[in-house]
Amino acid sequence: MSSLDQPLSAALNARQALLSELHQQQTDCYRLFHGSQEGAPGLTADRYGPQLMVQSFHQPLEREALLALHAQINEHLGLDLQLVYNDRSGGNSRIDRRDEAYQPTPEALADRVGREWGLNYRVRGRHPGQDPLLFLDLRNARGWIKANSAGKRVLNLFAYTCGVGLCAAAGGAREVLNLDFAEGNLAVGRENLALNPGLTMDFVQSDYFPAIRQLAGLPITTRRGHKLPGYPRLEQRQFDLVLLDPPAWAKSAFGTVDLLRDYQSLLKPAILATADNGTLVCCNNLAKVALDDWRAQVLRCAEKLGRPVRDCEQILPAADFPSRDGQPPLKTLILRF
Repeated sequence: MSSLDQPLSAALNARQALLSELHQQQTDCYRLFHGSQEGAPGLTADRYGPQLMVQSFHQPLEREALLALHAQINEHLGLDLQLVYNDRSGGNSRIDRRDEAYQPTPEALADRVGREWGLNYRVRGRHPGQDPLLFLDLRNARGWIKANSAGKRVLNLFAYTCGVGLCAAAGGAREVLNLDFAEGNLAVGRENLALNPGLTMDFVQSDYFPAIRQLAGLPITTRRGHKLPGYPRLEQRQFDLVLLDPPAWAKSAFGTVDLLRDYQSLLKPAILATADNGTLVCCNNLAKVALDDWRAQVLRCAEKLGRPVRDCEQILPAADFPSRDGQPPLKTLILRF
């Protein structure tokens, strides 16, 4: 018997009600095992439609344990999910280990489709990036966007594969603009759009700082002695609903994304690009940042800009991302101006 049998069984049983609800919502993408909170730190098991993606972050998962986990999940769900195992404890999760048990079948690595909130998403077990194409802990936020976008102009910042934009379009937004630096991310966003006929949205490939500063009516500053690379020209304008979901850290010629030390430089122009009586949904995924401290920082920044927040609401991740201390790493705030 694998040492994972008992914690995995407890995790699957704890999700029974949630999975029934998700299936009724036409969702088949969710986390089945959240190891850091459920007995195996550094291990996750996620369903993406017909695929089971298992990832290890601290140490490789032994062959017998991997096969037992796969079999246990299939039996519990009554499905035959295709296994993809990515060991991210080493330097490259896309390099297979020698044993055939670790090597996905060609069928498992073929392009598939997963569903969330009734929408279709591209599922790809391995691709040039490290992370899956859909971040599952943001599902509740995407659902909120879908339910609150009707008739609105929506700006999706750090759009990644444009799941938020897709939900806004499905929710009846009159305009959706997805902004991301990586063309590969936006290419998947276009695939997601094509998988959902009848929806429309736009895409801009740009570094965050020049794009958002233009939209906010702020100057694009240069470092002394440095010439900036080219960037798309955008007109100053505001949006009714803005989503700000930055990575933990990134650096470019235009500035540094640093959620720990300088969230304000990301937040300030996003607030200015939000219309009066509009809404900004902002995220911080750093576990070391306390919700109360970050919320106070966000509200203080808005106050200093002369755009005080009249209402602040939190969106929690769903129950497939349990948190023993009630402080999940992903923190999401709805700011109404």
